[in-house]
Amino acid sequence: MADHIYFLPVTPYFVERVIEKERPQGIMLAFGGQTALNCGVELYRSGILEKYNLQVLGTPVQAIMDTEDRELFVEKLNEIDVKTIKSEACETIEQARQAAATLGYPVILRAAYALGGLGSGFCDNEEELNKLAEKAFSFSPQVLVEKSLKGWKEIEYEVVRDRFDNCITVCNMENFDPLGIHTGESIVIAPSQTLTNSEFHKLRELSIRIVRHVGIVGECNVQYAFDPQSEDYRVIEVNARLSRSSALASKATGYPLAFVAAKLGLGYGLFDLKNSVTKTTTAFFEPALDYVVCKIPRWDLGKFRGVDRELGSSMKSVGEVMAIGRTFEEVIQKGLRMIGQGMHGFVDNKELKIDNVESALKEPTDKRIFVIEKAFAEGYTIDQIYELTKIDKWFLQKLYKIHLTDKELHACTSINVLDNELLLSLIHI
Repeated sequence: MADHIYFLPVTPYFVERVIEKERPQGIMLAFGGQTALNCGVELYRSGILEKYNLQVLGTPVQAIMDTEDRELFVEKLNEIDVKTIKSEACETIEQARQAAATLGYPVILRAAYALGGLGSGFCDNEEELNKLAEKAFSFSPQVLVEKSLKGWKEIEYEVVRDRFDNCITVCNMENFDPLGIHTGESIVIAPSQTLTNSEFHKLRELSIRIVRHVGIVGECNVQYAFDPQSEDYRVIEVNARLSRSSALASKATGYPLAFVAAKLGLGYGLFDLKNSVTKTTTAFFEPALDYVVCKIPRWDLGKFRGVDRELGSSMKSVGEVMAIGRTFEEVIQKGLRMIGQGMHGFVDNKELKIDNVESALKEPTDKRIFVIEKAFAEGYTIDQIYELTKIDKWFLQKLYKIHLTDKELHACTSINVLDNELLLSLIHI
């Protein structure tokens, strides 16, 4: 329980006023999202933390800067031979132009110290780069120009580490959409469904190695771009804080990440904390999921006129729903019924008015998953949809199964003549 609560902006000025009044011994930075990290870094650089003899609990400020400053991040991972996306850190628009020309278009622009992918996006030419860079530099002193890996898978690992260097992965997740769509904008599946055993363990080992090397204490997530054709990978970023993904991982596994991270920040070890599920063993374990969890984002884009509905690397969603079930088909159906768009699941919904299905598949919007069903209905094959969307064929095959089941149900004239195998398949949908 807090002794006092302050309703103030999380800025260096106001946080310093609170520190001056309360005189705390320590401060935690990983529980206020990106805003808290940025504020903590500024307090450190301006000497405020030193002035009040304030200890940073959990992840040290240097580790935060090593993960947030794009140039430092690449240098840090190069020390342990971990691959990052070929990139250049820039502090002016002219530098960004030169970097893009060197790397070759298309490129992705990422703003440092930014919340929700703000100011990031893909650029196919210099004109698009100039426009996006101007926007990014308006709220960030640094941008990263990266070679585009659009179409690769995006995989994420939630990792916990204590000050004794004990480290575990709590949950891994896979984006339904390929790289290019912000994790907050994408349907996310936990645990990953399309990775082989060797791929899973390869990325797990890398995650632990990265977190140990950076020196994170508490909870963080590591995001990868992964090429399923070659098993090649690139580290996209490391978030040295609790995030939206952490909430999903906690609910999906029953592992209380925020609670554990707070205790680890206070100096406890994983072996000191009780397993929240068993109540007898320690928290030094990796949860095993024998079920599937699906997160689907929610948007309120329909409430406003003239809003760009296209999704990209900058986050627009206002919330999300989560579904748990035995199969992917079950959780996607549950989730789509809950997102508040008036749909009954993947199939048998109100008619979507789409002028060009092919274009709607290429350019993702908040309605793209329903466009996939429309494409199936118009005769598009799984291979055709894959070429247009780069969504893994495993997911498309599962969605096609739902589509076929719907057709079979419509072909039945009475519930009394339903095939037993068809009825059994409905249990998992």
